[in-house]
Amino acid sequence: MDDLQLIAAIQNNDKASFKALFNRYYKPLVGYMTTFTHDKDLSEDIIQQTFIIIWTKRQKFNITKSPKSYLYSVAYNTYIDHFRKMKSQQTFFDDLREEALRNTIVEDKELLETRLSKLKSIVDTLPPRCKEILELNKINGLKYREIATKLKISQKTVEAQMRIAYKKIRQGFEKDNMFFFFIRRIQRKLKFVK
Repeated sequence: MDDLQLIAAIQNNDKASFKALFNRYYKPLVGYMTTFTHDKDLSEDIIQQTFIIIWTKRQKFNITKSPKSYLYSVAYNTYIDHFRKMKSQQTFFDDLREEALRNTIVEDKELLETRLSKLKSIVDTLPPRCKEILELNKINGLKYREIATKLKISQKTVEAQMRIAYKKIRQGFEKDNMFFFFIRRIQRKLKFVK
């Protein structure tokens, strides 16, 4: 069956034709979507959502020329909708975190100083190489690849040392409910580690 015949059959609730259309276009659509998302899992989710839209709106199809173009168009629009929702959610959570942090800092500057001091103490207890890598990343802004080149070590070693640093910092602030708000703000000014 060609694409137009499949679409006509789908409009008549033919699940086998829908499956055939899915099998024909799923992988190419995922490949197309990955050029936007750079994330195969997210692309697969978006394309699955695209086919759900196709099935639920099958009675409203008005495709006379190119079902393929229509599918790509629905996929792109689904991606745009997803992107807008994610951006909106991220903005909301970022604003919420910033407000909570601002309120916390305004309410208790002493607590901020205590946290900074505690963080400095934790960082100071890290093994020398681990501390050096953390400082290169957070203070100097070097990427893991750049750190690996500078220190003549593998990028995997850099990643492992950063995991160790984060784990120790998290453990040190285990009972501090506001730690994640605090650390996000501090990451912008990590010069306190020096």
